[in-house]
Amino acid sequence: MKYRVTIDGEARDVDVVVAPDGRVSVSLDGKAQDVDVVRVPGGLSLRIDGRMFDVATGGKPEAMQLAAGEARAIAEILSDRMRARKSGSGGSLGSGATEIRAPMPGRVVKVLVSKGQSVELDDPAVVIEAMKMENELRAPLAGVVAEVLVSEGATVDGGAVLIRFEKPA
Repeated sequence: MKYRVTIDGEARDVDVVVAPDGRVSVSLDGKAQDVDVVRVPGGLSLRIDGRMFDVATGGKPEAMQLAAGEARAIAEILSDRMRARKSGSGGSLGSGATEIRAPMPGRVVKVLVSKGQSVELDDPAVVIEAMKMENELRAPLAGVVAEVLVSEGATVDGGAVLIRFEKPA
């Protein structure tokens, strides 16, 4: 998956490929990097060119908060698909709707809701597996499932919309 990562106004192109065995290959601005990525609770553990970095992450891809040791930054991390949507070539949601997006590329393990189902805030909605870890994604509001856009076993891109919700009328 290709991403444009912008930190402090500096944009870089990052290409991430996750192999079926979980290995990750990364290129930065077209140059292959020696990177080992392990997802840990609250972030990532990275080995880049032999150096270790524990990075805490949080927030949405458009304003991802990063912390590594004393360093702090806000990064905009947009996939090619998200960039196309942001530039106006993709769809937009009407008012009152919200969605669950994949936090990173992965595979849908289980869909726990169906269209028309009522949900409460933080109800489990979908489980995806990324980097050998299962992530349970929860309803961002109390409402009704408007659309389920994925099925079990599907491969998804980071930032892909998985489920859309509507607030009750």
